Amino acid sequence: MKEREIAFRLLLKIEKGAYANLILEETLRQQKNLEPQQRHLITELVYGTVKYRLKLDWPIDQLVHRKNKLAMGPRILLRLAFYQLFFLERIPPFAVVNETVNLAKKYYHSGIANLVNGLLRNFLRNPQQVVWPNPEMEPLKYLSVVYSHPLWMIQRWVERYGWENTRELCLFNNQPAELWIRTNTLKCTRKELLARLKAEGCLAVSGKLVPESILLKKSPVITTLPSFRAGWFFVQDETAQLISHWVDPQPGEIILDVCAAPGGKTTHLAQLMNNRGKIIACDLHPHRITLIEKNAARLGIEIIEPRVVDVTKLKNSLKGSFTKILLDAPCSGLGVLRRRPDARWRKKEASIKELALLQLNILENIVPFLAPGGKLIYSTCTLEPEENFQVIETFKKRYPQMASKPYKSKACQQFLPFLDTREGFFIARLQKEN
Repeated sequence: MKEREIAFRLLLKIEKGAYANLILEETLRQQKNLEPQQRHLITELVYGTVKYRLKLDWPIDQLVHRKNKLAMGPRILLRLAFYQLFFLERIPPFAVVNETVNLAKKYYHSGIANLVNGLLRNFLRNPQQVVWPNPEMEPLKYLSVVYSHPLWMIQRWVERYGWENTRELCLFNNQPAELWIRTNTLKCTRKELLARLKAEGCLAVSGKLVPESILLKKSPVITTLPSFRAGWFFVQDETAQLISHWVDPQPGEIILDVCAAPGGKTTHLAQLMNNRGKIIACDLHPHRITLIEKNAARLGIEIIEPRVVDVTKLKNSLKGSFTKILLDAPCSGLGVLRRRPDARWRKKEASIKELALLQLNILENIVPFLAPGGKLIYSTCTLEPEENFQVIETFKKRYPQMASKPYKSKACQQFLPFLDTREGFFIARLQKEN
C-alpha cells in the first residue's frame, strides 16, 4: 500500500474510536519495509488530517450539495485531500486529485469517485468560492474553524487569555510535538548520552529547564536505538521532567506516587534518589502497572513497588508513612493537545467540573498518608483553573494544615504555551505542618 492509502485506512479506524498515536505506532511497527520519509509522510497525513478536521470539513460542507448524504469514508478521503492542498505545498495539486480519486475508485463505487474528482477540481478552479468566517464579525468562530479547535475551548480561552493569545495557543497546539528524552543518570551522564546518540545517527541538543533533558531533533525509530534498549534514557516531555524536581526526593525516603503509570515520573524520582529508598507506585489498572514494571526494568531501577490499588482505599497501616507524595492527577489534558492530535475532539466541557471533583477527592484521601512535615506535589497537564489553582485553594481551605511550600521561589506554576513555548503543565507544592 502507498502512504496515502495507509493514512486513509488509519483515519477510518480513528473515526471509529481508535487512538491516533496508538494505532499509528502499531501500524508503523508492522510496516517494516517503509522508508523513513514514507513513515514521516504517513504520520504527517494522519496527525494533520485529525488535527485540522474542522477546517477541512468547512470547504467540504460548502461544496457538497447534500452534505448530510456524504458517508464518512468519502468525507475522510476529502479531508485527506484538502489537508494536502492546504498544508503540503510540495505535493502538486494534480497528484492530490489523482491519488484521491484512485482511492475512491478502489474503496467505493464510480459515483463517489466522480463526486471526489468534481469537487476537488471545482475547488482548484475557484478556491475563493469557499467563504470562511470573518475574523471581525465572528471572531470566535473564525478561530474555531481556521485553527480547528472546538468552539467551547475557544470561548473559554478567549475569555481568560484574550483573542490573540488564544490564536497563539491554537497555533502551538497545531505544531508537530517535539521529542524530548530524559537521561537515565543511573547509567550515564547527559554528556555521555549525547555522544552516544550522535554515534547512533541522532541530532540531539541539551535542554535548559532541567539537567537531564535532551531534545531529539532527528532520530531513527526510538526503540531501535541501542541506547534505548540499554536503558540510557526515557522518553518524557521536558516540562514533565521538572515535576520530579519539585518533589525533591532524597535517597532513603519513602515516597508515594499516586496515578503513577506508565512510570515516567516514578522512574525519574528513583533516579533522583540514586535508586535508594522506596517508591510505592499506584494505579487502578493491571496492564498499566505492567508498564511501570517494564520501564523500571529497562532503566535498571529496583526501588519501585508497583501496586494495583485505588488510592482512596490504601491500607490504614500506611497512614503517616510517606515523606513525599506525588499526585499527577487525572485531568482534561488541555495543556498537551499538541501531543494528542485527536484529543481535542474527544473532550467535553462538562468533564472539567467532574474532573475537578475527582482531583479534590483524591487529594483528600491521600492527606492522611503524608507524614508530618511531609510534602505533597500536585500536577496536571491542563490549562483550566478549575482543575489547577481552584482545586488547590479549595483543598487548602478544607485542610489548613496543608500550606504552600515553594520550590526555589515558587509554590505553584502554570506553564502557558503561548508565553512559555512549552506544554501547559501545572505544578503546586504543599507541606503538611506539624
